[in-house]
Amino acid sequence: MQKWLMKNRNRLTEITGILIVLAFAAKWLFRSETAESGLLLAASLIGGFPIAESAWQALKVKVISIDLLVTLAILGAFVIQEFEESAIVAFLFLFGAYLEQKTLAKTRSAIKELVEMVPETALRQTADGDFEEVDLDDLDEGDILLVKTGGKIPVDGEVVSGSGTANEASITGESMPLGKKPGDPVYAGTILENGTIRIKAEKVGDETTFGKIIELVEEAQDSKSQAERLIDRFSKYYTPVVLLLAIIVGLISQDLELAITILVLGCPGALVIGVPVSNVAGIGNGAKQGILFKGSEVITKFSKVDTIMFDKTGTLTYGDPRVSQVKKYGQGQLAEQLLVSVEKESAHPLAKAITGYYEDLEAKEVEASRVLQGGGIVAQVAGQQVLVGNRYLLDQYHVPVTKEMERDMEELASAGNSLVLVAVNGQLELALGLKDEIRVGVKEDLAALKKQGVKNLLLLSGDNQKTVDLVAEELGLTEAYGQLLPEDKAEFVKKRQAAGEIVAFVGDGINDSPSLARADIGIAMGSGTDVAIETSNVVLMNGSFDRIPRALALAKATRRNMIENITIALVVVAVLLISVLASSWMNMAIGMFAHEGSILVVILNAMRLLAYRSKLQKSRKLIENNFS
Repeated sequence: MQKWLMKNRNRLTEITGILIVLAFAAKWLFRSETAESGLLLAASLIGGFPIAESAWQALKVKVISIDLLVTLAILGAFVIQEFEESAIVAFLFLFGAYLEQKTLAKTRSAIKELVEMVPETALRQTADGDFEEVDLDDLDEGDILLVKTGGKIPVDGEVVSGSGTANEASITGESMPLGKKPGDPVYAGTILENGTIRIKAEKVGDETTFGKIIELVEEAQDSKSQAERLIDRFSKYYTPVVLLLAIIVGLISQDLELAITILVLGCPGALVIGVPVSNVAGIGNGAKQGILFKGSEVITKFSKVDTIMFDKTGTLTYGDPRVSQVKKYGQGQLAEQLLVSVEKESAHPLAKAITGYYEDLEAKEVEASRVLQGGGIVAQVAGQQVLVGNRYLLDQYHVPVTKEMERDMEELASAGNSLVLVAVNGQLELALGLKDEIRVGVKEDLAALKKQGVKNLLLLSGDNQKTVDLVAEELGLTEAYGQLLPEDKAEFVKKRQAAGEIVAFVGDGINDSPSLARADIGIAMGSGTDVAIETSNVVLMNGSFDRIPRALALAKATRRNMIENITIALVVVAVLLISVLASSWMNMAIGMFAHEGSILVVILNAMRLLAYRSKLQKSRKLIENNFS
């Protein structure tokens, strides 16, 4: 019976409405009170039955629900033979639930749009070289797939042949297409706008970046914030209080109609739904922009952040450094060859810059290597010990440093370089200076964060202090600290939290994972690596720095919207209850109309968040339009 009622609830709502219209027609056109009463009675029974069933199911688990209040109100109207009010109350309650369902579905449109971005089938290469259409579930890692112009890319992989441009807005939130050629990565859920490419599948199904995004957004939309849990607890006790109040008023006044009117007016529907619908809309808006909030609680906490700490490389800078100067000591040429051998096995941005600078040097075989966290790499190459890293690494291995070397390091650091030192068999042989450009627009974005109420902007880096100071001075940061190990950064976070600050940390999600995990809000830059998604609270899918003030503005707007909805709900309930006790015009039907109306108001208010854009976004959009 319960399944049948759930399936046919909308149809029962239609029948109830039609019967009410026919009842009024019988009264006004045919002057038949008997037909009117019969039709209204039928409408009350048909409309009240699914409401009563929901109330019964809630009572079975010892919950006094809103449905119970409405059921008792309908039964009370039956007793005093107010069939018109019982029918209208039943219809408005069912119709309100229908409208809630429809409008809530719109607030979840972001996840629906995301799911629809993934194709259901793919063209897979067969053993004889042809391509066959197969279901997405049948794909495996290593499969070669064909994607044509306008096609949706079904997996994460690498282009093996062909070329084209791909729209990666579903991953990054940016609509500008990117060129794709052999060796370039592609992501599931993106669209090949032109060209034809063959790709090798590396991740399929739920393991793709897109699959993880969908899972993350679904979990976030289903999670509950502290405010929602508080409202749930409030309504758990509030609803029985309303029931008790109605009973007391009925006994004192001996007015059953007044008692059942209080039951209707006291329903906390708008209060219960106002907070979650705001959070869902905010999460949905963020997902469209490539900003992933890991839950409603994250939005609330992020909106209160007053201190933000930043890593330097790849966060404030592009993470694409270039070798600017090289200082050689002793057997520099051999050291350069050993350096290239070590760095070719590393994925660090500095390693990429060094191997690019020495692209003509042949690498030797690395016999063994290990990473000293916060220091660098210790390797054995061609029977020689090679240290590649910073001053901390040299100190750990007691490498002597002369005054000349000290001056060189000072000179490189003063020019804003990051230092890479190379020691062979306990002797310093090379000092390299590498420069990384500051991201365009970062200074303006940091100013926007200050306007949004962030008091402290800190730079924490493993780089030398002089380079860090230069960056901080150029960007107008409040504090800057260099030569920090990952555990030192995490300790900074802990100290500021102990001082009562709400701290966000922005990093790449790998080296900074201790700080990301420790902070109240961990924000991962980049294209959504597994580590970033697991460690952080907020993931910025395309790594654009301007997403940080956007995300903060959206979090603040969502929290503001949530407070507005709570206020609307409480004011409406208060006004209705005062009206029924202090006026003669309030009745059940008007009360139910106002009750359902308040639910729609809070939903529509929350839906404004789906189209929300911060002032920074609007100004940048205006600039883009002027240049286009």
